[in-house]
Amino acid sequence: MAQRSGHDFKFGIEEEFFLASARSRSAPRNSIQAFHDEAKRLGSVERELLENEVEICSKPTTSVDEARTTLGDLRDKLQSTAREHGLKLFAAGTHPTAVWSAQKETDKPRYRGMMDDLQITGRRSVVAGMHVHVEVPRPEARVDIMRRIYPYLPLLLALSTSSPFYDRRRTGLHGYRLRAYAELPRTGLPELFDGADDYARYVKVMTAAGAVPDPTYFWWHIRPSIRYPTLELRVADSCTRLDDTLTVAQLYRCLVRLLDRRPDIHAGLTGASRGFVMENLWRAERDGTDASMIDETAERAVPVAEAVDALLDLIAEDAAALGCMSQVAHAKVIVRTGSSAAGQLAAYAAAIDRGASDDAALKAVIDWLVVETGNGIVAKRARNRKPKQG
Repeated sequence: MAQRSGHDFKFGIEEEFFLASARSRSAPRNSIQAFHDEAKRLGSVERELLENEVEICSKPTTSVDEARTTLGDLRDKLQSTAREHGLKLFAAGTHPTAVWSAQKETDKPRYRGMMDDLQITGRRSVVAGMHVHVEVPRPEARVDIMRRIYPYLPLLLALSTSSPFYDRRRTGLHGYRLRAYAELPRTGLPELFDGADDYARYVKVMTAAGAVPDPTYFWWHIRPSIRYPTLELRVADSCTRLDDTLTVAQLYRCLVRLLDRRPDIHAGLTGASRGFVMENLWRAERDGTDASMIDETAERAVPVAEAVDALLDLIAEDAAALGCMSQVAHAKVIVRTGSSAAGQLAAYAAAIDRGASDDAALKAVIDWLVVETGNGIVAKRARNRKPKQG
């Protein structure tokens, strides 16, 4: 069925952030409840599974500028609040200096229940993602669009990779977050559901059997929302730079529109097709924007840069209709300069080259992340602020 004329494909973005002690650059060891209490008063700020994480979200909108203003303002205020509490706040897929065994869970009924169920796998999940909701004209079509969007997920992951460190170690990957997250049940790429009825049956049996309380416990790379008429992207790492967040979000929004108006695209995905997607996800995790992706149709591997060019050509009509051409074009900049993972690794390597210890190099990564998360604005304000007289 063709895309409904005039549908605006509203979107909303959720970003997760980590906290670190301003003095040690390690994950906070003492209670930071006072920070969370003050952050909550900012609005559109929520707690996460672990105490050293916090989430912000933008309201449903059709305006990229509105989303930028909302998220930028919240990033600014959260970093200021963190600084006032002796903390640093940053966006990344994993926390470079956190030791998983020392993390504290958030004291909320839902999270206590999850930790009781997940045990060590939950405690090891020191990860942060960026989620994007896009409204679909016909909610019943979400499962079909979800299935047909699978081949594009590795590219969105590659552009967002921001997790090269875990448990104070360099992992060798650009996107380790999904490797850690894969320890949890009901994660990864969803099955190739035959359609909305097949998915509905899956939900019915899983809830009736007591496997999950509801579908919010399906933590896949992408899933239909049960609260909104949206399809939620969850594959992306938390993007350090706000520009990268908006680019990944708008690429995804354009893809949803494209697949809604073009039901022929990827209509015949098979088990082999899913296998190629799984391989490409691994390549994105390992190499980020330096990866090569298997093109099933061409039967060859292509560089991320070539895949981005092909994607931009494919969604050109959708980007023009949705008014986000400059945002999706920024994907070329990400490929040219590297995702956050490349920046983190460069900051680490530069510190080591200067003779820094591994511990000091990790602290340099935290400092780089803090500046890039605020785009330097908050750090500049802090330097220019006059000390209080007392």
